[in-house]
Amino acid sequence: MKLNKTVNEPEQLNALALAYMGDAVLEMYVRYRLIASGQVRPNKLHRTATEYVSAKAQAKVLHQLFDEKWLTEHEKSVALRGRNAKSGTIPKNTDHATYRYSTAFEALIGYLYLTDEFERLDAVVEKAVHIIEGKEEENDK
Repeated sequence: MKLNKTVNEPEQLNALALAYMGDAVLEMYVRYRLIASGQVRPNKLHRTATEYVSAKAQAKVLHQLFDEKWLTEHEKSVALRGRNAKSGTIPKNTDHATYRYSTAFEALIGYLYLTDEFERLDAVVEKAVHIIEGKEEENDK
C-alpha cells in the first residue's frame, strides 16, 4: 500500500496533531538507524530506541537546538506552538516542562515531514542523534 499524504495545510494543523505525526516519524528514523547498525534483538532494540525517543532526550535536544540558535525562525515558531499546546495528560514518568519540550520537538519533526522538507528533517534528526549520543560535546572540545 502506498502512503498518500492528503494533509493540504500542515501549517494549520493543531500542534498536538503535528506532535502525533512527529512521534511516529522519529520512531521510524530511530528504528531504521538501529537495525541498519546491525542490532536485531527485539528487546535490545526497544531499550536502545527508548534512549532516543524518551521525553527527557527529546527535551534535551530541543533545548540545545534553541541554545545554539540552530533552528530557523519558522522552525522555532512551530516548536513553540508544540510547547504551548495543551495536552490533556502527562505521562507519569516525566515532569510537565520536560513533556512540553518533548511535544515541541515532536511537533517540529511532524511539521517537517508533512511539509515534505525531508532534507531538513534528516539534518534535524541527525543533529538530535549527535546530541543524544554526546557527540556534540566531543566536537566542542
